[in-house]
Amino acid sequence: MWLAAAAPSLARRLLFLGPPPPPRPLLLLLSRSSRRHHLHLGLAAMPEKRPFERLPADVCPINYSLCLKPDLLDFTFEGKLEAAAQVRQATNQIVMNCADIDIITASYAPEGDEEIHATGFNYQNEDEKVTLSFPSTLQTGTGTLKIDFVGELNDKMKGFYRSKYTTPSGEVRYAAVTQFEATDARRAFPCWDEPAIKATFDISLVVPKDRVALSNMNVIDRKPYPDDENLVEVKFARTPVMSTYLVAFVVGEYDFVETRSKDGVCVRVYTPVGKAEQGKFALEVAAKTLPFYKDYFNVPYPLPKIDLIAIADFAAGAMENWGLVTYRETALLIDPKNSCSSSRQWVALVVGHELAHQWFGNLVTMEWWTHLWLNEGFASWIEYLCVDHCFPEYDIWTQFVSADYTRAQELDALDNSHPIEVSVGHPSEVDEIFDAISYSKGASVIRMLHDYIGDKDFKKGMNMYLTKFQQKNAATEDLWESLENASGKPIAAVMNTWTKQMGFPLVYVEDEQVEDDRLLKLSQKKFCASGPYVGEDCPQWMVPITISTSEDPNQAKLKILMDKPDMNVVLKNVKPDQWIKLNLGTVGFYRTQYSSAMLESLLPGIRDLSLPPVDRLGLQNDLFSLLHKQADMQEEKNRIERVLGATLLPELIQKVLTFALSVSYKENCLLRDLLLTGI
Repeated sequence: MWLAAAAPSLARRLLFLGPPPPPRPLLLLLSRSSRRHHLHLGLAAMPEKRPFERLPADVCPINYSLCLKPDLLDFTFEGKLEAAAQVRQATNQIVMNCADIDIITASYAPEGDEEIHATGFNYQNEDEKVTLSFPSTLQTGTGTLKIDFVGELNDKMKGFYRSKYTTPSGEVRYAAVTQFEATDARRAFPCWDEPAIKATFDISLVVPKDRVALSNMNVIDRKPYPDDENLVEVKFARTPVMSTYLVAFVVGEYDFVETRSKDGVCVRVYTPVGKAEQGKFALEVAAKTLPFYKDYFNVPYPLPKIDLIAIADFAAGAMENWGLVTYRETALLIDPKNSCSSSRQWVALVVGHELAHQWFGNLVTMEWWTHLWLNEGFASWIEYLCVDHCFPEYDIWTQFVSADYTRAQELDALDNSHPIEVSVGHPSEVDEIFDAISYSKGASVIRMLHDYIGDKDFKKGMNMYLTKFQQKNAATEDLWESLENASGKPIAAVMNTWTKQMGFPLVYVEDEQVEDDRLLKLSQKKFCASGPYVGEDCPQWMVPITISTSEDPNQAKLKILMDKPDMNVVLKNVKPDQWIKLNLGTVGFYRTQYSSAMLESLLPGIRDLSLPPVDRLGLQNDLFSLLHKQADMQEEKNRIERVLGATLLPELIQKVLTFALSVSYKENCLLRDLLLTGI
């Protein structure tokens, strides 16, 4: 799914000049952040751990044959499930997930043997489970589990639910749609609703004949329903092995636009009736994006089609169901006459995010929700890589820094932050950990990792990972192992310092000219919004450091891994009049504090704009974040004034400094936002 609890991307006012990019609207802030059922624009409160046990492993599914018949007037549905299952250990009961569903009958037929009818259904409502009891022991081997059940097309925007829309003639009608992540497939049919319990799916829908019916796969049969001439039964092809949370079906009235990617995949964008024109931009993006990911991962898209559909009532921003991606209307539709360029960028990013999941998340799925940060952090990074490839004119990476990266640093500097990776037990905890740390910091550290490894070895490692675990499940450590094998670098050791502990470092640097070389003295300490870190055991990070000079501001002269609190670095052949800049491209997830002399030497690069825009933006962010915590505020005032003086009018400088030196850190964050939008 898609979330970014970040400030709108309006930056380019202080330390870099030129026309600003179109801002993302406030709607972006709300919609990206509300992709999950709990809205977290800042930091989530860590929930209390509830007792929880995963499903028993004695019975598991092989294939679900599922037929659903929704009633769009009474808002109910009937369901028939025939699941090919394997009994791994003899038992007289089957435990499944089930919520808001009434089971009518259930039976199990061992292969080649007589059917055994369940004698009891014990619902554990709090844990959303049901235990089917049988009068005799189910022996090891394969068989067929049959369940007839009924449920409600709820109005909760989760599970199998109803979505209200208005026809072009003004009539109010309802569609039946799904939203299963994280644990709501169990509201549509009894199932083993855990990401590691994968199976194939044969899905059929009995629907009004004048409605569109969609699911993960392509339609293979459509025939009249024998009991009602107004209904048809639509049968879909068998899915690959997949997790239950990625299953999807939609019944409603839609128009569509269609094309084929250069790899031959059928791409459709479904829109409300009469708005097909508004789906053309998303169609263009999807058709460009699929080949990009196929080439990047060197793994073909495994399904024959991909549908993108705009849903009228949708709690999330978008959901990456395999082959049928669902979107909030504002995240997919573009009015060619009235939509602004920022809306196009937003749609491009959302489409890029969800289609990345078709490989990273759907083809290879996290073993448990603890590792879901990696799915979302990775997709939140590679969406920018994809959009930058497809639409280089957007200058999208500068927007990443001004939105995701900056926002993540502001929140992660707080005392109530949390590590990127948080152990999840009960699935009810999943929503609580999805905030800007999981998404935006996750994306930022993946971006740093990509830069540390290099694109060639990163792509090689991604291919190894996806090939090894395709149609299976994996943990975060499995990705680190693949990237380590591809690059020969200590990926797990480096990344554990970034994902398993909260916060990030402040790197202090001072330099000394030694003949023709420059000696840099680096030290790191945890950066805290509340002031200098005062704990006894200061956390340490393995920090990939890039260093550039005025000789070539766009290339790293040296890359090092800072794996200890203090270290010295020698830059060869650096003249005394050349400036030194750490964190090229503002890629490393750390703040830099320069000595006064080093900061002074950067001023010519700011004045003549030879210091790249994203580096000037990073320098500005670091300076303002350090402003509140200096012992000598007048000295810091002078430092800021010298840097701002390179680009701003004197009266604005004074206004900025007077206000900044008189407010708290929280207000300083507001100050920066005000400055970025223009005072």
